[in-house]
Amino acid sequence: MLDTDYHKARDLSRKIASEMDPPLFYVEKRLEVALSEELFETHDMVRAALRRFSRRADRIGHGLSHVRKVALDAGAVVLCEAGNGRCPRTERQVLLAHLAGVLHDIRREERNHALRGAEEAGLFLSQLALKEGERRAVVQAIRNHEAFKPFEPLDDPGLQIVSDALYDADKFRWGPDNFTDTVWSMVASRNVPLETLLDHFLPGMEGIGKIRDTFRTPTGRTYGPDFIEKGLQIGKKIYELFRGASSGP
Repeated sequence: MLDTDYHKARDLSRKIASEMDPPLFYVEKRLEVALSEELFETHDMVRAALRRFSRRADRIGHGLSHVRKVALDAGAVVLCEAGNGRCPRTERQVLLAHLAGVLHDIRREERNHALRGAEEAGLFLSQLALKEGERRAVVQAIRNHEAFKPFEPLDDPGLQIVSDALYDADKFRWGPDNFTDTVWSMVASRNVPLETLLDHFLPGMEGIGKIRDTFRTPTGRTYGPDFIEKGLQIGKKIYELFRGASSGP
């Protein structure tokens, strides 16, 4: 019964999302998104990072689909901020953002997952053809990606974009993705009754709403709130539908 409830909620959330306009980022920055995907799919280091991530147990709600989206959007944010197309320096920053995106949740199932993930990522990245400063930038970006926690600026201001783009792309996922996939996967895996989830739903959405003011790049501050707002619209409709159904006539 529990599984059925959550499958119904997830399918209904996806239907609601499909009837909404996509986040503006994917409309207005579609060229940057497409170029990020092209670069992502063709780099050997990214493929190596994906293999490394895949070795660990599946992270409910934060598996390969999640990290791929984060990596692609982080790369697109870098391109948006650079505004200079495919120059070598920008493509290198995109690569670092892709690596950070793939590896940022590699220890997601553990406490202090950002710190633990940064440590594991550092060991892995030391095997790749990266400069020491580039490796440190990816590690620091992973360490900095949690919301509502202090973060440390990078020593190299030119690489700060890697950290900020990772954060913003990860928080884009707090929008529609949260309600079409993540939340249902996580609570179903923990056997949380749907009624219990609904009791905590509105405070949870208030917390998500606070993400609006935390985006770190100009691109994130422009498009991030739209992701959040669209996610909250989905969440509100789901809450009203299921809370109304559970209260009965």
